[in-house]
Amino acid sequence: MTADQARPVSLERRGSDLDAMDGAPSAAGDVSSTAPDAIRVHPDDSVAVLVRGAAAGQSIEIDGHVLVVRDQVPAGHKVALRAHAVGDVVTKYGMPIGAATVSIAEGEWVHSHNLATRLSGTQHYTYHASAALTSSEGAVVPTFDGYVRASGQVGTRNEVWIINTVGCVNTAAERIAQQARARYGVDVDGIHAFSHPYGCSQLGDDLHHTRQVLAGLMRHPNAGGVLVLGLGCENNQMAALLDVVGGAIDPERLRYFNTQDVDDEVEAGVDAVGELVARMASDVRTPVPITRLILGHKCGGSDGFSGISANALLGRLADRVSDMGGGVVLTEVPEMFGAEDVLLARATSEEVFNDLVAMVNDFKSYFLRHGQPVYENPSPGNKAGGLTTLEEKSLGAIQKGGRAPVTAVVRYGQRAAAQGLTLLEAPGNDGVSSTALVASGATVLLFTTGRGTPLGFPVPTIKVSSNRTIAAKKPHWIDFDAGRLLDGSGSFDSLTDELLQYVIDVASGRTQTNNERHGYREIAIWKDGVTL
Repeated sequence: MTADQARPVSLERRGSDLDAMDGAPSAAGDVSSTAPDAIRVHPDDSVAVLVRGAAAGQSIEIDGHVLVVRDQVPAGHKVALRAHAVGDVVTKYGMPIGAATVSIAEGEWVHSHNLATRLSGTQHYTYHASAALTSSEGAVVPTFDGYVRASGQVGTRNEVWIINTVGCVNTAAERIAQQARARYGVDVDGIHAFSHPYGCSQLGDDLHHTRQVLAGLMRHPNAGGVLVLGLGCENNQMAALLDVVGGAIDPERLRYFNTQDVDDEVEAGVDAVGELVARMASDVRTPVPITRLILGHKCGGSDGFSGISANALLGRLADRVSDMGGGVVLTEVPEMFGAEDVLLARATSEEVFNDLVAMVNDFKSYFLRHGQPVYENPSPGNKAGGLTTLEEKSLGAIQKGGRAPVTAVVRYGQRAAAQGLTLLEAPGNDGVSSTALVASGATVLLFTTGRGTPLGFPVPTIKVSSNRTIAAKKPHWIDFDAGRLLDGSGSFDSLTDELLQYVIDVASGRTQTNNERHGYREIAIWKDGVTL
């Protein structure tokens, strides 16, 4: 199966499917009367996704074919387009999403009671050269107003970030941030402390992970000034952390001390922030090409519409940005399981291909090492929204990368490539993976959701809804409604244009995201090891 075959082609080619649908996953009354009954994502699919719930015995039309639904089926869930015998492969996105565990008749609800994953352990893959970087020479590349740093990176915000070596100083860091905001807040875009529980009693890879992510945050271009706050006796020693960062930070934009070494750590911290704010006073936004942005694409609280609306829209944005020479980062390795062949087909070199094989199989081995199956996903919320197997979730999740060539595979805490699609090692957990995206250099996150989540991260986090119901219910969470793909109010082309302009406005500081307005800014660090 090729990468093109795995794309939801019905959404690309059959505008009537998109331009008439309403994405509400709940009451049928929320759905436009002009919406189709169901969507067959790919011509080869053996299931379709119901746009609105159907009662047993109800007739629905799919691609001109009338189908009688045999069960009561919720919106966002799947219905069989043909009969399946026990063991038959069930297909969505043009690819297998599992096998029938019992006989399934045409029109039956297809979900956890009759569909199971086909995934198991690690796999062998064979490289076939195919993908290459593309370019849009001569195309007009839009600009955004960003902060150009001495490192060459470009920030979308000019903030002071307070980074802790250890969880013992979390409260002290927050007190410093609060007092500094009161004193200096009008002079910069923000002053934020990022709490975490680690840095003490950690060994080996655990300590390495903590240092790598904290170092990535310290050298992030949205941080015009960085205060590193330590305790003094922790395993994550200040000198070792600074050594990981190396010369990536202008010394004039860095302050650090251990709280055990000063009389009043809050007073010392506020004074240090004042020095950083003074250094940042001359920072101004400058027009730069949008290709200087690094976008991080993430999904959380997904539903049955995520892969065919919000994630697919982000895929179109990824294509647009990468074609212009920009960079996009995709992570959540467990949500590549079952879809990795699509990504492997887009590797731009055998080295990138081998790096991706190693990352996928290493992550599967990590699960098996802990006695866990590689397919223990989707979550209860995903299943309630219509997702059944990990293959189905993964094939929908990777839509966020569009058709962009895979130019780099980087491990946890490493910096993303500036062009094309970077695949980043991190788990699927929303907090851990989103923090990893920021640490890898993403300056704007685009986070799709069908169920909704208020989470936000150190950089502007644009929440993109897969359906209109959650956008209407949670306007203080959702920034952009991709559910409009599912009714007559937006097409892929128009909404890609609109989303790109929204990203530019956010990156330029003309618009704040909901996470910024409401103070949702968190980090989470991947823990996998011994605690002393």
